[in-house]
Amino acid sequence: MKNRGFFITVEGGDGAGKSTQLSKIKEYMHERGIDPVFTREPGGTEIGEKIRTIILDVNNSEMKNHTEAYLYAASRAQVVRQVIKPSLEEGKIVICDRFVDSSIAYQGYGRGLGPDKVWSINKDAVDDCVPDLTIFLDLDPDQASQRVEVRNRSKDRLETSGGDFHDRVYWGYREMIENQEKGIVWYDGRVSDIPRIVSVPANRPPDEVWNSIKDILDERLKGFGEE
Repeated sequence: MKNRGFFITVEGGDGAGKSTQLSKIKEYMHERGIDPVFTREPGGTEIGEKIRTIILDVNNSEMKNHTEAYLYAASRAQVVRQVIKPSLEEGKIVICDRFVDSSIAYQGYGRGLGPDKVWSINKDAVDDCVPDLTIFLDLDPDQASQRVEVRNRSKDRLETSGGDFHDRVYWGYREMIENQEKGIVWYDGRVSDIPRIVSVPANRPPDEVWNSIKDILDERLKGFGEE
């Protein structure tokens, strides 16, 4: 099923600057006269937000890796069917803070479940909903960790998982990009000449990172918001 709208996801490790850039994307869309749908994972719905609380609660230290993966998939199944697909079918632009790439990176590589296992858990959850564009904020895990340390808030359960975990997450993302360079743009093996994941170096001032993202959006969203 081909979406009539346009589906954008934003990915990156903890500390890569997603929140800052998502705010700038929102301003950009409104300046172009576009009223996009913003959502996030885990979360994005009332049910999903409750699942998010369970996943990120530092008191849930006994949570097993498989449990974590299935909880992410459950939240994803809800937001896809309640928010993302209906909005795309109405011709809207949907922007999601994380999607299934995060599960592949965090649970597949970070938790060691393997990308194939995590995809098998999520295949039905995504309901053939494939992003048209994924912006990956590429930041070395050591630099990302330093940013997380200076945040004025408590760390969540994922952020406290240790340096080795976040290293594996990062290199999981990098492997996804390497697969894309072979033409593989999605986990069911579909191929395309148009890259789905665009890597944006995030070790720069936020405005410089944003300028790179803006150039990508200008190119990919030609025609949207224009009379």
